[in-house]
Amino acid sequence: MKHLAFILICVLGLCLSSCKEENKTIKQVEVTFTKEGELTLYKGINDTIITKLDIEIAKTDQEVQTGLMYRESMKKNQGMLFVFPQIRERSFYMKNTRIPLDLIFLDNNKTIVSFQENAKPFNEASLPSNAPAQFVLEVNAGFAEKWLLEVGDKMDYYQLKADK
Repeated sequence: MKHLAFILICVLGLCLSSCKEENKTIKQVEVTFTKEGELTLYKGINDTIITKLDIEIAKTDQEVQTGLMYRESMKKNQGMLFVFPQIRERSFYMKNTRIPLDLIFLDNNKTIVSFQENAKPFNEASLPSNAPAQFVLEVNAGFAEKWLLEVGDKMDYYQLKADK
């Protein structure tokens, strides 16, 4: 009987110690900017250069779904360009996006067709293009106003060669 009691106490002790919850901390990893291309914005009326940006390019479903989520900041000369295979009305939201953004919608001719300015962090409300778009450029909030962007202005970009 003494042996049975001892075994039960040992088993109970093991169960309690293995079930003990440890303090676990989840370390959030900062998503860093990776330059994948360069983008130039032009005035639509005379093709003069407005400004140039370093860009990340979102083409895959995963890249498009994640976008700029979980970023703590973005430099003023950086942005993310979403490249879609076809032109149609688009809608974005700011779920898990920590920085305020301007969204610039462009058609298949790379011409600005509309804006959503000063999109608020974490806001899940729809941010529609209000016109068919094939490209969407996300930049820091205030960018469109600072550079006096207008519907009809244009962009061009090139993608850097990927490392093999």
